[in-house]
Amino acid sequence: MITLRVLQSIAFCEAFRRLAPLRAGELGCAATAEITGGLQVVARLRAGEVFDLVIMAADTIDQLEREGIVAAGSRVDLAVSPIAVAVRAGAPRPSLRDGTDLRAALLAAGTVAISTGPSGVHLRAVFERMGIATEMEARLRVVVGEPAAAPVARGEADLCFQQLSELLPVPGIDILGPLPDDVQKRTVFSLGAHARGAHRREADAFARALASPASAGVIRECGMEPLAAGADA
Repeated sequence: MITLRVLQSIAFCEAFRRLAPLRAGELGCAATAEITGGLQVVARLRAGEVFDLVIMAADTIDQLEREGIVAAGSRVDLAVSPIAVAVRAGAPRPSLRDGTDLRAALLAAGTVAISTGPSGVHLRAVFERMGIATEMEARLRVVVGEPAAAPVARGEADLCFQQLSELLPVPGIDILGPLPDDVQKRTVFSLGAHARGAHRREADAFARALASPASAGVIRECGMEPLAAGADA
């Protein structure tokens, strides 16, 4: 039996864990994933590691395609993910009606945890736009190798920001909800075939199956909106 090897960032990993045995089994193959931070995914691919498939933010898949690492035309969009906010379980819950509330919550926090992925990049841009980048730099904790919520659950940070799908599996936190609409960024996560993958036909079939309407319910349960045609049916 062919086993497809997948390298992916963290956002889609819970949906993948639940869906891969189903969708791959329907095709008569298996699929296993190595999961790490987005920067590490890109570094490993640029260093020459070869997988059958890559799951990342869509703009990164496009960049890897331009570099010849992801096969041209192989991108399949899986889901849209919002950024969410969390505090330690039982901690006070700041109001987050809009960006003004968010700014106040940020300036009241002692330590704020973010990731190195799209959510962290966006939050830094939000800090700049709010005029608090200097104030926030001193209280930021950039988390690598674990969810941004992990230090919050341990009491080492007061707030954290990450893709909702990455916060949902973490125990010991209360998710306050998505970022307010006026400062929100929703990221498309996509799958692309490695240009040098050994099982391109099976990889393409698995990509289509993973993005099919049959996967939509699990993707929603994992905190994302599926992008498959007919997923709302």
